[in-house]
Amino acid sequence: MHPRDYRDGYQEGYRLGLCEAVKRLNLPEVGACRPLKLMYVPQGFQAIDTGITEALGQLVSELVISSPETMLEVAARESPGAVLVMNGLHVFPENHLDQITEIRKLGIPTAIWFVDDPYFTEDTSVICRHYDHVFTHELACVEFYHDLGVSSVHYLPLCVNPQMFYPRRTGPQYQYDVVFIGNAFRNRTVLFDGLAPFLQGKKVLIAGGFWERLSAYEELSPFIKDGFIPPEETANYYSGAKLVINIHRPWEGGQDNRNSFQLPSRSINPRTYEISACGTMQLTDVREDLGNYYRPGRDLDTFENPDELKYKIDYYLKHEKERQQIALQGLRTTLRHHTFTSRLPHLLNVLTAQV
Repeated sequence: MHPRDYRDGYQEGYRLGLCEAVKRLNLPEVGACRPLKLMYVPQGFQAIDTGITEALGQLVSELVISSPETMLEVAARESPGAVLVMNGLHVFPENHLDQITEIRKLGIPTAIWFVDDPYFTEDTSVICRHYDHVFTHELACVEFYHDLGVSSVHYLPLCVNPQMFYPRRTGPQYQYDVVFIGNAFRNRTVLFDGLAPFLQGKKVLIAGGFWERLSAYEELSPFIKDGFIPPEETANYYSGAKLVINIHRPWEGGQDNRNSFQLPSRSINPRTYEISACGTMQLTDVREDLGNYYRPGRDLDTFENPDELKYKIDYYLKHEKERQQIALQGLRTTLRHHTFTSRLPHLLNVLTAQV
């Protein structure tokens, strides 16, 4: 074995041992199980739906799962105490809102949790009016939905499923200096175009769709893995990386958004929680509510421009101990406060107050 391989293997084992200690000392709390029969309608976001169903299975006395196509049929047959719909976008059929109207006529309270806000306000501005309760992960949308006439609107930040995103041993195919996973929205291509010369000579992964939009595509193409990366594989890349970059999606309208009301984005994305849950340090751009959930400089670090990002990539790749300390603190904060079992009791409190 090459001495460098031995050293790297030792360091990785040591890191995973520390992560395991943090996990054992910070097991996610599970609240009391409520006597509620709840029907959940997933959208097909595996990372979110799996976390929600596993958490609800511990938090309510009976959980019924329905497809978007059969909501009314299942609700009429099962008579749940409430119905929770995830997002109501993308895969939902045209008669989705008709089904919700009929479910409400049965006397069953309905709730929806929007987790793509504010990127689809053209659609959610219509959908929201059909539900008794609206939850949104986006601060900017709370007043927006209130102004549209929804009386019960609640801010419910996103979180993570620690059974899916967690520190794990990875093979060399997942081990990189710098990783970014996501689609090539305009702000991201501008940033990576500016980083292109700096990234040469480093082991880098840029994964997702539409990266042919890069001006520096030819220069960066050796780093690019095109197409959708499933959640489990994403977690492998996060766990194997030294640094993961988090760049939030731009909220402005255009070819990638249906934000016709032009609401600005103020809240952090699910990637923020998922990276930290893997025990890896992240460098993220700043959203207004970031400091309410993570402490920059302790749980993760931030950047405001390409030059600051270059400096911090260089710094943390050279300061392994400091990088690991921040990653471990981010893991600890995530497990203590930002799992589905810690987030969903607030939603259930709203529903059970009405049931």
